[in-house]
Amino acid sequence: MEFAEKTLRQEYKFRGKIMCARVDDVELPNGNPAYREVCEHVGGVGVLPIDKDGNVILVRQFRYPFREVIYEIPAGKMDHGPEDAADCGLRELKEETGYTAGKLIPLGCMYPSPGFLTEITYLYAALDLTAGESAPDEDEFVERVVLPFTELERMIEADEVRDGKTITAAFRARLKGLV
Repeated sequence: MEFAEKTLRQEYKFRGKIMCARVDDVELPNGNPAYREVCEHVGGVGVLPIDKDGNVILVRQFRYPFREVIYEIPAGKMDHGPEDAADCGLRELKEETGYTAGKLIPLGCMYPSPGFLTEITYLYAALDLTAGESAPDEDEFVERVVLPFTELERMIEADEVRDGKTITAAFRARLKGLV
C-alpha cells in the first residue's frame, strides 16, 4: 500500500526565529484532498550527563507553554547558524550545567511530535564529566539537579518527569548499558 501524500501547495502563516507555521494542501494516497498544518522547527539536542557514580545531571526550569517548572536533560535549539548536533549538545551542557564531557555517546534522535512538527531532537549521553561554572543564556533561568539514575527512573514512572527527550534519553541509555 502507498502511504505518501503529495504536496500540492504550501502557504506560510508565520515565520519566526526558531519556527515557521504553514498549511499545506495535499493529495492523499486514495486521491482525495486534505490539508496539513506543519510547524517547521530548527531542531534541537538533548544531553544526558552521567557522572562516574551513576548520577545524572538534570536541570529544572520554567516552561512557559505549560506554565510549570519541569525536570529535563540539558538541551537547546540548533539556532546558532550551521552547527553540528554534537557541538550544540556540548555547548548546551556547559551553558546549563557547567559540566564538560570527555566522551559523548550518540543515543539516536527522536521526533517530538511527528503529526505536525518537523523538529528532530538529537540525543547524547555525556560521560567523563568535569564540573565547572554554568553560563546560561540571559533569558534562561535553570537549576542544576544531581540525582541517582534510579531516582530519575522512579520520577519517570511516577509521572514527575514528562519531558519526552529526557524520557527517551534515559530509556536509550539504559538499553545501551550506560547506567
